[in-house]
Amino acid sequence: MRRARNTLSWLASREVNFAALHEVSEREPIGKVMEKRCLLGLFSFAIFLAFDPAFAAQVETITESGKPLIRKSSGGRPFTVHSTALSDRQLSATSRLARQYPWKTSIVTTVFWIGEQPTGNNPVPNRTSSWDKQWPRSYGGFDDPNPAHRSNYIPVKFKPRQNPFYCALPYNDKARTGHRPEASHVVPWFKEAYQGPAVSTCKDRWVAIRKGNRTVYAQWEDAGPFRTDHWQYVFGNERPKPNLNKGAGLDVSPAVRDYLGLNETDVTDWRFVNFSEVPRGPWSTLGENNTFVINGRKKGVKAR
Repeated sequence: MRRARNTLSWLASREVNFAALHEVSEREPIGKVMEKRCLLGLFSFAIFLAFDPAFAAQVETITESGKPLIRKSSGGRPFTVHSTALSDRQLSATSRLARQYPWKTSIVTTVFWIGEQPTGNNPVPNRTSSWDKQWPRSYGGFDDPNPAHRSNYIPVKFKPRQNPFYCALPYNDKARTGHRPEASHVVPWFKEAYQGPAVSTCKDRWVAIRKGNRTVYAQWEDAGPFRTDHWQYVFGNERPKPNLNKGAGLDVSPAVRDYLGLNETDVTDWRFVNFSEVPRGPWSTLGENNTFVINGRKKGVKAR
């Protein structure tokens, strides 16, 4: 507050005619005009600081980073603020709140399923995933894609132990040991999701998939189609590489197919979403890997 009042006093001493700042005279040099506009900016900022002392204290702390700052509380007692730690927490929280992922539009999308056998256009069987060597066992069985053998987005023969709304994207952050060298730089949430060298930071991440006016939410459970290294597309601005499935860049489960009404090969849009953006729906009810179910167990609430 003291600093804000000093700034206001200094500006008042300059006797600036703020109404005149809106008039750019042809006779007045551009340097003078810019000086007046800068003064107006300082005046506005000073007013903001004067009416928001909490923000003023934060600005004062951050701008003097690297030093333990001595401040006085409202009761007059001194206390120490470690500016580096404070600014790190603030910046981390701000980045999580502000992070929005762009839509990848018009992406060729194919259907795959847990337990799928290899075919001519899909030479890789889905008995394992990039992150689960016993995928069908973890899921609870064969995720039969035949609509006649499904009801309410799941197979009629068993209740899946994992979220039936899953997808695959052509990147795997894991290497044989640890993570790929580029993973910590290209995966946007790597730092906050890191749980050690044996755990993928991509597995179970939520993805929004859109077709027309319908949007479904699925969890990322495998790497593909065809590639596991195309981070420039998954996290960047590149398009999917050509492949045997018309350049497919997204695989989706039968549950996703049924919710969106997709053909076996179709075109959709997709983007990553924070869990806070995911509404409840048929994707929120099942699965030991499902964030809704996990959070519900912690609170003693049944997922729905």
